Amino acid sequence: MFLLTAVSLLWAFSFGLIGNRLGDLPPGWLAWVRLALSAAVFLPFVCRIPWRCAISLFITGAVQFGLMYWAYMSSFHWLQSHEVALFTVLTPLFVAVLNDATQRRFHLRNLIAALLAVAGAAWIRWTQLESAAPLWGILLVQISNLCFAAGQLAYRAILARLPRPLPDRNVFFWLHFGGMAVLTPLALPLTLGDHPPAPTPEQWGVLIYLGLIASGVGFFLWNRGARQVSAGALAIMNNLKIPLSVAVSLLFFRETAQWPTLLVGTALILFAFYPLRRRQAK
Repeated sequence: MFLLTAVSLLWAFSFGLIGNRLGDLPPGWLAWVRLALSAAVFLPFVCRIPWRCAISLFITGAVQFGLMYWAYMSSFHWLQSHEVALFTVLTPLFVAVLNDATQRRFHLRNLIAALLAVAGAAWIRWTQLESAAPLWGILLVQISNLCFAAGQLAYRAILARLPRPLPDRNVFFWLHFGGMAVLTPLALPLTLGDHPPAPTPEQWGVLIYLGLIASGVGFFLWNRGARQVSAGALAIMNNLKIPLSVAVSLLFFRETAQWPTLLVGTALILFAFYPLRRRQAK
């Protein structure tokens, strides 16, 4: 639990940095560079593992990191960073529902919680809806949520099936490599094109921080922590970063929001979490 809490604090600043410092750079290219940097962190620790396990980790990384980052980075084109953070509220619900699906069981509380969370997100955005553009942002965040939730559960399952236990650092390169590979078709044409992305020195500093610390260290500690708790506790911890990230975006990055609307919608979203908390308590 300590690892998941520490990473939530670490990630609280990522939303504001991406939305307010990197918004003019292509999202696919940004995600590729970020994963390339984080893959480099774990390259020295890679070791021989069963090829089936390596392929499974590669595919898991393609979904949890590659597709997730593409959708996540793209959502900042439509939404402010505090809204992106807030709409990640459905991640724990996806964790709970996917875990139920893999274990072939169904809990009505998860469905009720999902509907309440969607209603909260709708209240925040629909009250100030002027076009269909924010809908794309919300959809992209939910794609990101689904990919991240599926990856966490898949990682737990893959390492549980290993014939002998391995430290997380020895297998984590394959996750980042899978994520980087799936984004290469998007990033390579931009890099080799006539007008490749040209980040400023400040933007390179933010990218290096996000790649080495937020993605490299952060995802490593998160997935390692995910193996040490139950699926219910993991679902709950996925929401800890939301109030932290919203507060950082509004206070440190001076984003604007309609506070009454934001508070009502946030309360509804957090209330949606109550069924999961009751289930975990039982």
